[in-house]
Amino acid sequence: MNYSSYPRNDVLCIDMRSFYASVEAVKLGLDPMKTMLAVVGDPNRSGSIVLAASPQLKQKYGISNVSRFFELPDDPDIHIVPAHMADYLHVSVEITKLINQYVPKEAIHQYSVDEVWVTVNGLQKLFGNRFEVANKIKNDILENFGITSSVGIGDNKFLAKVVMDLHAKKVGIAECTYEDVEEKLWPFPIEDIWGIGGRMKRNLNRMGIVTLGQLANYNLEHLKKRYGVMGEQLYWHAWGIDLSPVFGNFTKQEQKGYGHGIALLRDYTEDEVAYCILDLCEEVCRRARTAHKTGRTIHLGISYSKETGGGFSRSKSIEIPTNVTMDVYHVCMELFNEFYDGKSNIRHVYVTLTKLVEKGETQLDLFEDRTKKNDIGYVMDAIRDKYGSTAILRASSYTDAGVTLDRSKKIGGHYA
Repeated sequence: MNYSSYPRNDVLCIDMRSFYASVEAVKLGLDPMKTMLAVVGDPNRSGSIVLAASPQLKQKYGISNVSRFFELPDDPDIHIVPAHMADYLHVSVEITKLINQYVPKEAIHQYSVDEVWVTVNGLQKLFGNRFEVANKIKNDILENFGITSSVGIGDNKFLAKVVMDLHAKKVGIAECTYEDVEEKLWPFPIEDIWGIGGRMKRNLNRMGIVTLGQLANYNLEHLKKRYGVMGEQLYWHAWGIDLSPVFGNFTKQEQKGYGHGIALLRDYTEDEVAYCILDLCEEVCRRARTAHKTGRTIHLGISYSKETGGGFSRSKSIEIPTNVTMDVYHVCMELFNEFYDGKSNIRHVYVTLTKLVEKGETQLDLFEDRTKKNDIGYVMDAIRDKYGSTAILRASSYTDAGVTLDRSKKIGGHYA
């Protein structure tokens, strides 16, 4: 492969090791790398998920972020702490501010709360080559926050991310150029490569593709014919080629729709789920109103409890776009009444509003005072903005089946 025509940048992919667990260990005055600590979503529920485990806990007992609270061994040396999402977000923001001392904001692409891409082009005179820059940032994070990080260095985002996953997590800092792809990436199984999930792994395995090297040497036209654009992307990634922008505003994207869902803490009956659906519709429409958008297509997703399994996912389009809570709610209930099996308990609910248009494009209705209905929603939103998200709620939110009050105490589905 001739790489001369492809851009080369100095890109770092920085990952905070066991971030949630590390933050909690530092708060307790413990060493995150030597302490056995588990961050549990809700310690009051035995089935609650382990959101993060310290490296020592992972190494000794094999606990990971897919383990459950009840699976933790009965070891007095294990520190069990509840999640504090607000603290993790705060530390993440502060780490980004630290990185911002090295590069401008447009060179920082926040991938997740604990992972970030940083483009460090042109810093040689100030801080040295890209390996030296990576080492300085890594040491700064450790000194300022007590958190150990892994850093991948690459000619583009893909190479930086993959070499971080495959090598840097073991050695601290690892680098991969275009010329290193065959040696450092090709021997690895495709499931270890960022961007290839379980379903794609099975599909590729059936084609005889097990390693990244085999994917790179597979016929490109056959991959394109079978998987379209995705097949072509897989092929070029296997050669280490990624044309994703490394500078710019990485957060501003056109909103395609507004959705809100919840995994319920207990089984809901047919009568109770109506209250949950109403609360979700309120949140979806509030977000649409804030953006001055209305939507034509309303989607309802329902998953039943484990005992019965299954569920349904259905949508309905309406003639006049809306962001009125009760409009969306009535359509959701139509879908629910039509497709619910009439007997199963419910464990997950999701509501989405799509096919968005600007609010000003909404057609007037001669037989309904739509202006008044819209004004009610905007007034409620204004009260919540000023006095808090729970300052004014529908009566149904105060019932045992309502979900708004409990969710107001959480960030990302976990307690703040």
